[in-house]
Amino acid sequence: MSTTQSDGIEATLRGCRPAEIDPIVIDAADLESTAPEHLRDLKAEFSARGYQPATLSVAACFDCDDALSTQREADRLREYVRAASFLGAGRIEVRLDEVADRGAAEPALSALAERARREGVELVRVDDGSLAP
Repeated sequence: MSTTQSDGIEATLRGCRPAEIDPIVIDAADLESTAPEHLRDLKAEFSARGYQPATLSVAACFDCDDALSTQREADRLREYVRAASFLGAGRIEVRLDEVADRGAAEPALSALAERARREGVELVRVDDGSLAP
């Protein structure tokens, strides 16, 4: 552990310079796989073409009332958090299309946000306004 005081992001930003790279948003539905070997090849191809994944966008559906379905959806979303981190995306956008039981979905989404934070990815929730009470 370091005993020196960090200047935070400002010290890092002082040395930054523009890059000739275009940030892109990837729709999770367009990924063939979240397997590391696929993501590694995809990341290399993006880099070769001058692209940098900025956001991975994924649709979430918590449309069942049972805990097992909620857990399955949370596990699926966790794979995309890992994929976003592996690709170097700074954020994952989770679109909440359907939520049957907000009380069951909220803890899963909170845990997912914490996982994203630990992976160095910002989780942004996008609600479509149709959340069940």
